[in-house]
Amino acid sequence: MKINEIFKSIQGETTFAGVPSVFIRTTGCNLRCSWCDTKYAYSEGEEYLLDDLVKVIEKFNCPNVVITGGEPLEQEETPLLAERLIKDGFKVLIETNGSKDISILPNETFKIVDLKCPSSNMADRMLWENLQHLSSHDEIKFVITDYNDYVWAKSILTTHHLNDICTVLFSPAFGLLNPALIAEWIINDNLPVRMQIQLHKYIWGPDARGK
Repeated sequence: MKINEIFKSIQGETTFAGVPSVFIRTTGCNLRCSWCDTKYAYSEGEEYLLDDLVKVIEKFNCPNVVITGGEPLEQEETPLLAERLIKDGFKVLIETNGSKDISILPNETFKIVDLKCPSSNMADRMLWENLQHLSSHDEIKFVITDYNDYVWAKSILTTHHLNDICTVLFSPAFGLLNPALIAEWIINDNLPVRMQIQLHKYIWGPDARGK
């Protein structure tokens, strides 16, 4: 596998926010979101054999692993890595951009699936069939940059009955939308979603690598 970086930090997003985790950031992504904060993962990386990668992960002595990107499902070995880690007793989260088939992942993985809003310029690349392959322990995430994104996400939430599927996250794009604004919209609409911020960026700053 081609890996951009491996590090131990706290999970900054999802319902696991604040939990110490090992992060494996894979190289490569098939999308180009307007607000992307990991462009360095488009091509930078080092090749690992699966066994060697698992050995590196084990050295961190941490039971939680987050496979992120880039886009992890660009690499055919990602399901094998997840399966191996689960077999070894790890809790595995996979953060995916919503454009790739998630049915190839082990059921035991915690899948964090983006649904790209219009401002990302990637909304037309979503694989809507993925909604059929989500379990109640998985999560759907909307990254929102403005009120138009919010209205769109709210419409998708209702049309696809997302709350009947799994936890739904609304996340303000860092530096583009004031968290207080989206909090106010959610409160005023009594929206049944979980707001999140990128906790790691508030702790270490938006440009920190390996955090």
